[in-house]
Amino acid sequence: MSAPSSSTAPVDIARSAADALDAGDLDRYDELVHDDAVFEILPFGEQHGRVAVRGFFEEVRSAMPNFSLTTEAVTGDDRRAAVEWRIRGTFNGGPFQGLTPNGREFDLRGIDFMEVDSGRIRHDRTAFDGAEWARQLGLLPQRGSATENAVVTAFNLKTQAMEWWQERTHARHHDGHR
Repeated sequence: MSAPSSSTAPVDIARSAADALDAGDLDRYDELVHDDAVFEILPFGEQHGRVAVRGFFEEVRSAMPNFSLTTEAVTGDDRRAAVEWRIRGTFNGGPFQGLTPNGREFDLRGIDFMEVDSGRIRHDRTAFDGAEWARQLGLLPQRGSATENAVVTAFNLKTQAMEWWQERTHARHHDGHR
């Protein structure tokens, strides 16, 4: 595997990486990632090293065979790049992060913040609304739905009960009762 030219600008590396992911060309993507890279994929956690990063994206492509990534904007300097993107797909392939595919479609926007060293991505922080992704897949209730309202009500009742219990326990403790 040949290393990319160290004179390649981070914005060009970022565009190439996004294009490779969109095309499902994980071999090309591998060429753009440092052996010891760290990828923080919020909310899924960290991937350490090129092998783990590739494994994550193999799982993505397997779970969502029609996965597409559209680059909306790229900006950067001589060490970093930020990529605004939109991903779309259908969760109808293999399992993903322990979830069984259910055929639901998703459409999300997010951003990657990349640090590039010697023409390869050394660190990448990917951020997107994980709760919205979970809503689109049916893992969380839709905003404003009766189910969401019931969850919020249950949470508030639990919080109020815990506050009452703590106040009662605190009052007993100060009164000398145990």
